[in-house]
Amino acid sequence: MIPIYDTAPRARHPVIVYAIIGLNFLIFLWMIGLPEPGLYWVLTRFALIPLRYSEPQLAMAAGLDPDSYWPLLTNAFLHGGWLHIILNMWSLWIFGPAIEARCGRLGFILLYLAGAVAASAAHLLANWTSPVPALGASGAIAAIIAAYAVTYPRAKVILLVPVFFLPLFIPVSALFFAAFWFLIQILQGTQDLFASSMGSGVAWWAHIGGFVLGAVFAKFAHALGLGRDIETRQWTGSVPKIPRR
Repeated sequence: MIPIYDTAPRARHPVIVYAIIGLNFLIFLWMIGLPEPGLYWVLTRFALIPLRYSEPQLAMAAGLDPDSYWPLLTNAFLHGGWLHIILNMWSLWIFGPAIEARCGRLGFILLYLAGAVAASAAHLLANWTSPVPALGASGAIAAIIAAYAVTYPRAKVILLVPVFFLPLFIPVSALFFAAFWFLIQILQGTQDLFASSMGSGVAWWAHIGGFVLGAVFAKFAHALGLGRDIETRQWTGSVPKIPRR
């Protein structure tokens, strides 16, 4: 289930979305070119490792600084593979421009960074003693998805659903998409909490934390003085025709 198009008014020139996507790809390309010791250095300093805070003595013995809180933010700019970064940045490209248009550039930056930190905090609470590095922008993007659904609940999101190698294009409301997506995170996250192993390896609770922050942020965006101040394309609310083959 991959979102490929939406009908909400998008910023014609979403420069902050462009900048975040570009920065993430630059960091990723730099990381994949690092030798193993260099990659280890990056992960131990900038990825989110809950053990850093839950077991400070053990963390210091492993070379981690328990007094550094930058990883709560910096982990959102690291990715573990091509599929990881492509899916995250594609989602940002689909949902980000509409929120940049609605909240303005400064508001979008605040939402994205706050979503990243909220996602990290939720992941810490759910995985307090984990030694596994967590990284990726999905928590921040979850905040964008939630803000999108709150701001444009009736906008259409066109989903690509492969069925036996045949692509199906299914339009759903933004509210339905976000609610269904959030329900999946809750179910999977709850299952991981009670798993006897290390779980699925997906930071479900980071997604949940980012999503909740995004919904609250969007609800109070107007009160915060974050109004539309960017030129947008016209919103017709219509679904584009998908050519048949």
